[in-house]
Amino acid sequence: MHVALIALDRPNALEVRKANREAHLAHVRASGIVEQAGPFLNAAGEMIGSLLILNVPDMAAAEAFAADDPYAKAGLFESVTLRPWNRVIG
Repeated sequence: MHVALIALDRPNALEVRKANREAHLAHVRASGIVEQAGPFLNAAGEMIGSLLILNVPDMAAAEAFAADDPYAKAGLFESVTLRPWNRVIG
């Protein structure tokens, strides 16, 4: 199943994001379940959140991935939403 992980950063947390970015990217690459990923940007082009498309066997796998994300462990996110997603194009 596909799951969209939508995470919004806490206000003024750009430095937390930058400090944990390499660990986050290593987690994404090592997982084998991330099909697409990238940050949300504000009007100034600064990263303010994340969108990842996961290909997982079940929602529990998506939840485990999200909980183990170095960004989540560092307290970067104000909110994280996991939604089943149906690929139509791409």
